[in-house]
Amino acid sequence: MNNDTSALSPKEQQIAAISAHTARGDMPGLRNALTAGLDAGLTLNELKEVLVQMYAYCGFPRSLNALNELMVLAKDRASRGINDTVGEEAGAPPAGKSIDFGTANQTKLCGAPVKGDLFLFAPAIDEFLKAHLFGDIFGRDNMDWKTRELATIAALAAMTGTESQLNSHIRIGKHNGLTDGQVEAILAVSAAAGKKDAFPKGEPAPANFTGKAWVAMLVDNRDYDMSAYNVTFAPGTRNNWHSHSVGQVLFCTEGTGYYQERGKAARRLTPGSVVEIPANTEHWHGAAPDSEFVHLGITPRAASNRTAWGGPVTDAEYAEATGSK
Repeated sequence: MNNDTSALSPKEQQIAAISAHTARGDMPGLRNALTAGLDAGLTLNELKEVLVQMYAYCGFPRSLNALNELMVLAKDRASRGINDTVGEEAGAPPAGKSIDFGTANQTKLCGAPVKGDLFLFAPAIDEFLKAHLFGDIFGRDNMDWKTRELATIAALAAMTGTESQLNSHIRIGKHNGLTDGQVEAILAVSAAAGKKDAFPKGEPAPANFTGKAWVAMLVDNRDYDMSAYNVTFAPGTRNNWHSHSVGQVLFCTEGTGYYQERGKAARRLTPGSVVEIPANTEHWHGAAPDSEFVHLGITPRAASNRTAWGGPVTDAEYAEATGSK
């Protein structure tokens, strides 16, 4: 599979990730994706619309859990002065019965009337699809059908046993404007959302952190004279000011974090960010206020590379660095 996701806009990438995490019931991953979606400019009502639609594809429990996660996140961001855009509400439904305009929507969405033995065998499901899914949900006008299909494809790709429906919705998505490249990108985002950190979380960090963090030593090799470890930061957690006599390199793998050198502006970190830390440079790194953050740390010349720990990063320093004042 092509892992290039550039065919999707940043907003579309996050809609795909949000849908996949919701379908899997992955709340930590969903929170990170919701945060990234809001940071990319998605409105609260756009996110609510995606999560409401998800109940038709992965059930009420996961849809409700996801909506609750968004509600808690929105309140937390508002308490820190982050003013997320509410966005447009859906307009009034079309005139008439939902089964009538839903049938018309289904035909237009799919490019032809939908028939089959299954619907003759179980006519109730045919009525529910036409009246509720394609009428009540797809009839809402605050999200276009192309975007709805993007979310649906990502959710179905995240689940097992849905291959037939996935292939059908890929065809429907293309009929409604998705390109082959965009479909490949949606599938790549959905697959990436299902990947867990390949490295262990490790044990609670013993000291020099504000908040909760875990460290797993991966390499401590005196022959190569280097060490490597995986560090997981809970939201809002950061390490103390410190420096390394030789330097260090960070490879960011999950979530959103920050790195700051003394006297300089903080740098926002996302998966794929690489930080080269100069020797004897006082700095700190840690998670964003609303996202878990994971990085690999590589320490060269470990036997002689001394770490000098300073005091904690104060709440005021952290708030100024992360824009959460």
